[in-house]
Amino acid sequence: MPERDTTRINERIRVPEVRLIDETGQQVGVMRTDEALRYAQSKDLDLVEVAPEAKPPVCRVLDYSKYKYEQAQKAKAAKKHQTQITIREIKFRPKIAEHDYSTKKGHVERFLRHKDKVKVTIMFRGREVTHPERGVMILDRLAEDLKELCVIEQRPIQDGRNMTMLLGPSKAVLAGTLEEDAAAAAAEAEARAKLDAELEAEAPQSSEVEAPQSSEVEAPESSDEAADDGSPDAPSGDDTDSPPAA
Repeated sequence: MPERDTTRINERIRVPEVRLIDETGQQVGVMRTDEALRYAQSKDLDLVEVAPEAKPPVCRVLDYSKYKYEQAQKAKAAKKHQTQITIREIKFRPKIAEHDYSTKKGHVERFLRHKDKVKVTIMFRGREVTHPERGVMILDRLAEDLKELCVIEQRPIQDGRNMTMLLGPSKAVLAGTLEEDAAAAAAEAEARAKLDAELEAEAPQSSEVEAPQSSEVEAPESSDEAADDGSPDAPSGDDTDSPPAA
């Protein structure tokens, strides 16, 4: 059922006297209710009770239909700018398989992209509760894998046989700039990879040029030293004096 409008207007105002505010917003003063109603009717407007708790009640002269429409538009605009956050819950086991982990991580990512908060719960059974570090490891891994999408609003805490952590959407998700940031990071990585490839391509060329230069400088030096050596040649075996024959 639609809400009933409880605002008293015109003949529904049954108090003997009211404090009147005219159509321009000026305070007229206290007068009898029937006189205030006649004044509003003479202006082709409504007498509307705006402060029923006052003594005497305060009434304004205005177009009530227009007033209701303006109030509804203001409420609609205020509601539009409000961000409604829903808390979702995802449950993990400390011995979760890799495939199940990837599937549930995908659910958490989807909730965060929808700007919902996510309560991540690790459920321990039996003697598993004696190894809480396994739960902490899974929660830390999840937060690290989704660090671009989330902020940790509540660190992992142990509550009986359950361990919980609360993740909220990151500023980039709330602002709607996540895709732009990712594109900028990808472009930067591509430019850096291209620069590294160009540097690697230039490195072999410089070494090929330098290697011949070093050999050209060293080879003549060794030959010149042999040619310019001023020491007499060592006598050959044929030129040596042989002992006289007996």
